[in-house]
Amino acid sequence: MTKQSDMLRSGREKTRLRVLLLGDSPGDAGLLINHLESDGYQIDHQNVCNIPALEKGPWDVVLCDYTLPGFSPVTAISLLKGKKLDWPFIVVSGQAGGKMAAEVMQAGAHDFITKDDLSRLGPVIERELREASIRAQWTSDLQRLLYLTAIVDSMGEAIISYDPDGIITTWNTGAEQLLGYARAEAVGKSVFILVPESLRASTAEMLEGLRHGKPAEPLETTRLRRDGTPVNVYLTVSAIKDADGRMMGFASLSYDITERKKMEEERTRMIDELHQMLSKVKTLSGLLPICASCKKIRDDQGYWQRLETFVKEHSNAEFSHSICPDCLKKLYPDFIEPTE
Repeated sequence: MTKQSDMLRSGREKTRLRVLLLGDSPGDAGLLINHLESDGYQIDHQNVCNIPALEKGPWDVVLCDYTLPGFSPVTAISLLKGKKLDWPFIVVSGQAGGKMAAEVMQAGAHDFITKDDLSRLGPVIERELREASIRAQWTSDLQRLLYLTAIVDSMGEAIISYDPDGIITTWNTGAEQLLGYARAEAVGKSVFILVPESLRASTAEMLEGLRHGKPAEPLETTRLRRDGTPVNVYLTVSAIKDADGRMMGFASLSYDITERKKMEEERTRMIDELHQMLSKVKTLSGLLPICASCKKIRDDQGYWQRLETFVKEHSNAEFSHSICPDCLKKLYPDFIEPTE
């Protein structure tokens, strides 16, 4: 035995294998276990001849005799499928026969081995364990993908992906609500159906930059609904690349900012009005034409107005009337108390 074989054997001796033997012959079971142990596996096994044992796993591998009292390998395979148990299932038969092998393989067995060719047993199990691990990883990845897809679809923001040519490939519920197209209507169409004519050149330029690795800054822009009406959106677009950095397409996220724009416009209007009011108030500090005698003020139209009237029209000031001490002496001298 070569040094490399010794290393492989040593590695396999560390591999514990949980094996369910479906059969009614202890001798055959012992033969299978000996072959697996000679291939370097440490075996934990159970030898039964009834279906319920299948549900008492988990098992790393199921070795099933072709001839069983009361049930067949096809019955056992059907049970595993019904329980969604993806354990390597290998049928071992004392008889050679293409018809038997075809029957069990068509039913879902992973391999068919004859008892006079048990040298295949170890390599077949190793292969099927590897394939089962790949399937388990694929199932896990698929479940994660479905979970992430459900999250994306449930978001209120419009999340859209499209290929390098700008053809829409995914369209979530948020996009349906914001832009009015059903998923079936949007997928397969150009993303430019959403872009106003005046913005198509700049959008194409942004996508071209993304193709060459230039990031796109988020921006406030306009998109078109299905009925042709514009909607103000906040938009982010990014490139989608595979593990090797190859361009796969684009993803965009957008949401409606119409209400925010209305608030900003209202705020701007109020500020403008305030500036106008302040400018009117400031005119009172300028040069005013006032009569030296009656103190009336001449307005912009050339009319003379009382001081109170002019100030009131050009500010928020209100007047209360009184009389100063000098005027009191002049107009009402009898009401002035004499001083000593």
